[in-house]
Amino acid sequence: MKTLRALAALLSYPSADLIAAAGEIRQAIDSDAVVPPAERAALHRLIDDLAGGDLYDLQECYGLLFDRTRALSLHLFEHVHGESRDRGQAMVDLLKLYEESGYTPTATELPDFLPLFLEYASTRPPQAAIELIGQPANVIAALKERLVKRSSPYAAVMSTLLAISKAKLDEKALAVLRAEPDPEPDDLEALDAAWEEEEVTFGPGSADAKGACGVEGLSTRLRAAMRPAEGVAPPLAHGRSAGRHATSPSSPGVRS
Repeated sequence: MKTLRALAALLSYPSADLIAAAGEIRQAIDSDAVVPPAERAALHRLIDDLAGGDLYDLQECYGLLFDRTRALSLHLFEHVHGESRDRGQAMVDLLKLYEESGYTPTATELPDFLPLFLEYASTRPPQAAIELIGQPANVIAALKERLVKRSSPYAAVMSTLLAISKAKLDEKALAVLRAEPDPEPDDLEALDAAWEEEEVTFGPGSADAKGACGVEGLSTRLRAAMRPAEGVAPPLAHGRSAGRHATSPSSPGVRS
């Protein structure tokens, strides 16, 4: 599905290549015809911002949003497992699923990085891809709310993912995510508090290593990876992960 590859590119760290591919990304979104009109218009505005913006300003804005503020981390398991041991096992399982499906990431990025996850989903048959992106819908919904609060055009990507997947949100799980500290990037004291390391009680891992064939097995294992293990506190303030400027999982181009 070209749209998912286009969305992965839009969520990548701004680069000259990404700006140059703006027209191609727009064309991919329009030609796939799976994005509702309202979301498509919002995506066009984001593309216009990227195509017409100063590269250094775009990079600074991206870093403030996604690298500095834990509540907006694009690493899906950060919002569920924090820094617990279960997060590492969940990522091992997810990477294995990628490889079992014949997808080998070329970027040196963690497998739960949302643009990489979308890049993988784009290689699946359409219905399987739709079911797949619906699995982390609660995290995506929380990210959308936080981006809307900041009037960020990146909210359009999250809205589009929710519209495409039509996933039913779990209000209880969403309430836990909403309870995460959500400081502004210029509030250094609040940022330090949100990243403050707390003791984590480890419990048995919940990822199931069986039944990984096809989308059903993939969904089962991803759901297990997204579910906190027994005995692990909800992820309100765990240790900070290593900082980095993310790169797109592949070239910003969206050709099949």
